[in-house]
Amino acid sequence: MAELYYDLHIHSCLSPCGDDDMTPANIAGMAMLKGLDVIALTDHNTCRNCPALLAAAAEYGLLAIPGMEINTSEEVHAVCLFETLEAALDFDSYVYKRLIPFPNNEAIFGKQQIYDTQDQVCGTEPNLLINATTISFDELWPLVRSYGGVMFPAHVDKSANSLIANLGFIPPDSRFTTAEVKDLRKLHNLKKENPYLETCRIISDSDAHYLEHINEPELTLHVKEKSVRGVLAALLGE
Repeated sequence: MAELYYDLHIHSCLSPCGDDDMTPANIAGMAMLKGLDVIALTDHNTCRNCPALLAAAAEYGLLAIPGMEINTSEEVHAVCLFETLEAALDFDSYVYKRLIPFPNNEAIFGKQQIYDTQDQVCGTEPNLLINATTISFDELWPLVRSYGGVMFPAHVDKSANSLIANLGFIPPDSRFTTAEVKDLRKLHNLKKENPYLETCRIISDSDAHYLEHINEPELTLHVKEKSVRGVLAALLGE
């Protein structure tokens, strides 16, 4: 078994709410300086900065996972992580076709910058990425698994854009095996009010939009091997 310091929910400058300093190389560098072992890039409804992040992380010998924070049709946020970059980008294409189109206004929402592996801006996304998609939460688990990925509901304790806040409950036929809690001090009451969480692995990520907000090396994930496959297996409860 290996014990990994983690942060599996980080936004780059491709998310309109992400700071311009959140370039893929800066994210990898900050994670390395902080002493993390594994990170995941999870921009809103897109994986298109994942190639640059994985390249930067490889330079540091840092384990990095391609991912996305999807916004479902119910406005529920969920983190989707993938074993391969190819699968993540295929999922990206699927989601983009189901993103409700609305032009981004940089003055209001912020820039949506795509970076290349040299950490240079190579494009921007014209459609606002924080919009909802037409994909329901109910269909998300089998959909992500069909791409070889793992899904978990994001920040279930938050009062907006969370599974519990937006649906009012955790559907009893849910199949996710991991749940993200932002404030672990709320965990006892959350489990009391939502018994499904008793069956889940609980993790806590930064949801960082600024470099300084990336997790400190405090929380660990136990995995059978230090690899993307090992992390995803742990999140699946294997």
